[in-house]
Amino acid sequence: MEIKDWETTDVVICGCGPTGAMLSAYLGQMSVPNVVLERDVDITTDPRGIALDEDGIRFLQGVGIYDSIFSEIGSCMGRFNFIGGTEPVLEKNPILALDYSTTTGGTGHIGFLCHKQPTLEENLRKAMSHSTFCTLRSESTVYELWEDEQWIYCKYRDAREAERRIRARFFVGADGKTGFTRKQYLEPKGVHMEKVTEEFYQETWVALNWQITLPIPESHPEFPLWTLGYTPEQVYDLFFPYEFRFLCNPNRPAVCGRFGLQTDRLWRFEFVVRPGEDGYEMAKPESLKKIVFPYVTHQGSRYGLAHDVQFPEDCIHVIRSRPFTFSARSCNAWAKDRVILCGDAAHVFPPFGGQGIASGFRDAISLAWRLALLCRHHPATSRFHEQVLAAWYEERKQQLEKSLATTIANGKFVCEANFGKIFIRDWYLWLLQLFPSWKRHLQSGRRKDGLIRYVHSEGMPFMPELNGGLSLPQVFCKDMTGKVLFTDDVIFKCKQKSIFRLFVYLLSDEEIPLTRTVLREVEELSQGEFATNQVPFVIENITKPGAEDDRNLFQIASAEEFARSPLCRGRPEPTYYEPFLIRTVVCAKYIIVRPDRVVFAACEDEQSLKTAIGCMKDILRASSYILTA
Repeated sequence: MEIKDWETTDVVICGCGPTGAMLSAYLGQMSVPNVVLERDVDITTDPRGIALDEDGIRFLQGVGIYDSIFSEIGSCMGRFNFIGGTEPVLEKNPILALDYSTTTGGTGHIGFLCHKQPTLEENLRKAMSHSTFCTLRSESTVYELWEDEQWIYCKYRDAREAERRIRARFFVGADGKTGFTRKQYLEPKGVHMEKVTEEFYQETWVALNWQITLPIPESHPEFPLWTLGYTPEQVYDLFFPYEFRFLCNPNRPAVCGRFGLQTDRLWRFEFVVRPGEDGYEMAKPESLKKIVFPYVTHQGSRYGLAHDVQFPEDCIHVIRSRPFTFSARSCNAWAKDRVILCGDAAHVFPPFGGQGIASGFRDAISLAWRLALLCRHHPATSRFHEQVLAAWYEERKQQLEKSLATTIANGKFVCEANFGKIFIRDWYLWLLQLFPSWKRHLQSGRRKDGLIRYVHSEGMPFMPELNGGLSLPQVFCKDMTGKVLFTDDVIFKCKQKSIFRLFVYLLSDEEIPLTRTVLREVEELSQGEFATNQVPFVIENITKPGAEDDRNLFQIASAEEFARSPLCRGRPEPTYYEPFLIRTVVCAKYIIVRPDRVVFAACEDEQSLKTAIGCMKDILRASSYILTA
């Protein structure tokens, strides 16, 4: 078959769920042509994943849809309340409450967003549409792949069932755990899912989504709370309280809470299917009446009434009620030759940490810049991609294992059934929370561990001796007009040629002249990758505004300034915000950052900066550094 019969692009992505769309959008930002083949006609209307952590929010910000996060996609999850006991009561004092409304995680964002996945995907596709390098083809079903030394060849059927042919430098399977890429193409080549812990962790739960309609006195005149003065909104808040609840019920562990925008009135309830029970039977209305409805039925004594009060059943619309089986597993390889796995195709998570979509996002952004590196700087005949993708897998696996361990620990905490262990756990938590500093430490949850830092091994593209491998903190800053911004937007929207980004962090504007002299010295060494007049300066204290060319000058902003800005609209005001986190954590003046927000090298002087630029150029040329360091 002649080459002229094949469409050619750089990257083909199979699947346009959250991971595939995120990957496409970031490739588009880096001017990498990509085609996304999606089997379905439209975005599914079924809300599946509902939680996104602060890294995920940061990556949404990175593709330019921050304005939609709190206005369309979702809202702050607030606290995660762990409720003990066996009574079906949501309004109990928690044995532990993790506060995810703060900005303690180092990203400048809240800890968790409760989102509506269809709206999330819709906004990601809008981000794709803003780039001429991204092409989405719906109703396109991949059915055959093969490759040679330079290309991966793909056949798919379009909406009219016509055969289409496309070849690419790389093919990425973001088509889920049962998708074509892994199940049909890579498993016969030895790529398979395997457990990630010694103990095989697998359970079946039922996931229930409700959409709630407010009862009103006209529609439900007999509802007893009207005579007590309650309004429809107050009734809704009573029966479906704000914030998430992890019901540590040894008889039937469950998780519940609102998701999406507060005005969407969407509610998720998940509960375990016990041994001997059939998941599909447990998802039927008669089972839900026994398991879920007690939680939306209040004792009459709470209101001084002689009989119990149930939320009106006809105000509950069931969107989803089905079992799902989850486990903690990851593939033994995420790439083979020119075929790569991302998201659920590469790994699957239990649902106790909101890490499924977020981990797919991390896969996508960390892969996108590597594919840009390979497509922009290395010919198709090069085998350099094998080392790059192997190092990508080893690096991602570090954070994946950490996230999985936290998620499994959360699940075991919720599902503990041994009454002796429950007694010890509850008393231990009670004692710890008597001390304010320990209580705040507990409330930080996994965020207390701080930003991820990768441990270097062969081929990983960062310089550990220059504090590389650390996730770059994000703080708030303001330009010389007073407009408040995120530092990521300052760093990554500057017009630097390089895949990498260089920015300068200073204590005072008095250091600017000497710093610019250093930048001019290294500009030629970087061979145009970093132009002096394009490097942003993030400065703690600007004493003489207007004394220098201020287009690229940005001053650290306070929590109060952020709270007054449009960026804070729809989200909680920042608490426990650390404005000087870049200085205290990264500890350098000249900072080179990868597009996945990981520090490549943090340099304090001209010599270390020259060394870092030399290593960066080695990566761009595929020379010895990345292969043997």
